[in-house]
This record gives sequence, C-alpha cells and structure tokens, in this order.
Amino acid sequence: MRRFPLSTGALIAALLPAGVCAKAPTLQAAIGAPDDFTLSGSVRLRYETIAGAPRPIYRSDDEELALRTTLAAEYHAHGIRIGAEVYDSRITLDRPGSPVTTSEVNALELVQAYVGADLGQALGRGTKAQVMVGRMMLNLGSRRLVAADDYRNTTNSYTGVRADMTLADGTTGTFIYTLPQYRLPDDAPALRRGKVQMDRESLNLRLWGGLIAHPRTLAGATAELSFFRLQERDSPALPTRNRDLTTVGARLIRDPKPALWDFELEGIYQTGSIRASLAPSAARQAVSAWFVHADAGYSFPGAAKLRLSAEFDYASGDGRGGRYGRFDTLFGMRRADLAPAGIYNALLRSNIMTPGIRVEAAPGKRLDMFAAYRGLWLADRFDAFSGTGVRDPNGRSGRFAGQQLEGRVRYWLVPGFLRGEIDALWLARGRFLKTAPGARDKDAKYLAVAATATF
Repeated sequence: MRRFPLSTGALIAALLPAGVCAKAPTLQAAIGAPDDFTLSGSVRLRYETIAGAPRPIYRSDDEELALRTTLAAEYHAHGIRIGAEVYDSRITLDRPGSPVTTSEVNALELVQAYVGADLGQALGRGTKAQVMVGRMMLNLGSRRLVAADDYRNTTNSYTGVRADMTLADGTTGTFIYTLPQYRLPDDAPALRRGKVQMDRESLNLRLWGGLIAHPRTLAGATAELSFFRLQERDSPALPTRNRDLTTVGARLIRDPKPALWDFELEGIYQTGSIRASLAPSAARQAVSAWFVHADAGYSFPGAAKLRLSAEFDYASGDGRGGRYGRFDTLFGMRRADLAPAGIYNALLRSNIMTPGIRVEAAPGKRLDMFAAYRGLWLADRFDAFSGTGVRDPNGRSGRFAGQQLEGRVRYWLVPGFLRGEIDALWLARGRFLKTAPGARDKDAKYLAVAATATF
C-alpha cells in the first residue's frame, strides 16, 4: 500500500503532460471512434489532510493520497447494450490509526458487467422501456438512499435487475431487485497491501423497490414517490444486525433556472426491525425513523450563474425507549448535501439536525464553485452524533455539535480532459463535540487537492 502499482503510475505520467495541450486525445478517438462501441477511462489523484479529526477512533492529524483509476467499455447495437467497468481504488501515506477501510480501498474491481435491452414501445404508443441485468452502478432519485458515491474513493455496486420506463405523459419509473456488493477484502492488513479480491454478492443482503416520478405538478415541480426494502441476515463469515427495513419517501423538486425560485422537499419514513447488536441472541427492536430535506433557492440572471439557497436536513437518532430510531441512509451519497467523505467523513444522515445557507457560482464553462455554512445539532442527545461515533449515553453534553464552513473550487485545466479541484472545510466544535466522552476539543480543518483526467 505504500506505492501505487507501476502500471498506474505510468498511466498518470502519460496523462498529466497532456494537460498542457490544447486538446487531449481520448481512448474513443484512439480506436477510431466506432458508432457501436465506446471506450473511456479516468484517473483521479487526490491529496487530503486533516487536523483535529472529529472521529476519535482515528488519528487526530492525518493525511492520505488517494488514487482512483477507471476503465469502461460498452458495445451497443440493435437495441442491445453489453458493458463492463473496472475501478481500481488505492491509498498511500496512511499510518497506524489512519482510516483504511473499504471506503478507501478496493483494488482492481469489476464494478459493472451488464447486458441491457431497449424494449421500445412495449408499454404502448409513445412509451419507452429498458431493462438491464448484471452488475451495475445505480443513482436513483435524489441519491440519498441509492447511489454510486463519487467523492469517496470507492463506489457502490449492485448485482441484479433494473427496469426503466417512460410513459406518454412523461411519467417515469425505475424498479430494481439487487444484491448489493460486499467490498472485499475487508480486513485492514489486506487493504493496506492492496490485495486484489473479487467483491461478492449474496442473498444475505437484498435491496429491492423503486420510484415513480411525474413532471409538471405543483408549481411546475416534479413529484416523486419511492419505496425500498432492505433485507439483511447473518452469514457464517459476517455477523450483522439483521436489518429488515422498509423505507418509503416522497419528493417534490423544481430545478434551478435563471431569475426564478427553485425548491426541493423530501420526506422519508423508515420502519421494520433490527437486532440490538451483532450477537445472534440479541433481541430484535422495532424501527421507527425518519428523515427530511428542504431547500429553497434563487438563481440570479447573468454570466456568473449565481444561486443563493437556504437548506435544512434532519435525520432521527436513537433515543431511550424500546424502538430503534436511528435513520439508515442505506447506500446514499452525502457529499452533495452535507460534507466531504474521505478522511473527514464525519456527517451522514443519522442523528443530525442542520440548517444551512449555500452560495454557488459558475462564471464560465471552465470554473464552478460553492461555499456553505451550517449549524450542527444532534436530533437525539443520547445517540452518537451523525458519523463521528461520539456519544454521551447520559445526554449531559447537550445537543449542539458545532458549526461547519466549507467550500469547493473546480477548474477545467484542459476542457473535457483535465480538471483540478480544491475542497476546504472548517468544523468549529460546539459543546457536544468538546465535552462528550472521548471527544476532542480541537477544531477540525480539512483540505483536499485533486486532479482528474478523463479520457
């Protein structure tokens, strides 16, 4: 793990000098740009550093160099698509106490291998229908429940069936029955060595359901309904909490447009059962958890494409009592709403209440940026705060976790080929993150600098 593979290093060396060219070649062009076959890839190199990390199980001050290399190919003809994609995710600069998990490392993995078919107007005149079978990446609806995480160094993959439809009135639907991948290996020594081991799927973990959306409803917004069922059980090699969760949601969204107000409102309720611990004999608890996201913004006319918005997120926590109340975001992303993953990775949709304000701008085709401020509270003072693992079982440390200020700047150094990115974050700790058992009192400062080549 102390070095990236020689082949990957050679690829980076070959790509980066192309950044000084006016136009870089692509793999698609290199194979003659056939109409029925696409070939593409990417390399992302990101350096991250943090001081005062809010997750006390890891080092307070740390750094990481993360490399993610992808290669995707697809043949498409006569309504049939056959595709595959490989991800190679590795890190270096880690030390004892650094986070080295399957969120950072998954070496040489086939994350997609699928066959898809266009069924044409199988549902009637003016309709469209498609089906896909195999390994696939999924981004559904708001991506808060089912997503292929992009900021994180590794991604989520699912094996199963996906069906999509579009009706004549614009109504769309997506339905899935999948077995989410267990990323392997999952032990720290093997991860540090960059061991190559095929991820696996199992009937012990199933995710199925879907969503339906209809455009042009209230105030011109798109309305969406979703339903997902997660069924999990132990295997001889992997004890679990045997989650059996039914998650239903409703969403209303009007996309940003110049000189207009936009908004999004999503509410999700979760029920079912979960085991109190990993022990096979642990008692089962009934689940009652919920989540809400709301934001409203205005996009100013003009070349700067300036947008201001106010936002609010609430995800329930697990308090005292017989029911389990901590919201489970399943396989959702977090970067777009809350904070970076990587070695910061402190915020997720569990036991958090956070209002915030955001300003975004894209003053040119090559440049975009945003800055966001949010206050952080615990939804329940007896549960661990969000993704930090910090908990006061007596509830004496209060609910105020702190204030977070973050920003991002992205710039296309070579349009369509090489893009640079800087992410910075400051977490000013509040009473809870200073006084709860095991908490640190040093504010967190996070910086990430990345370059992504797409070819």
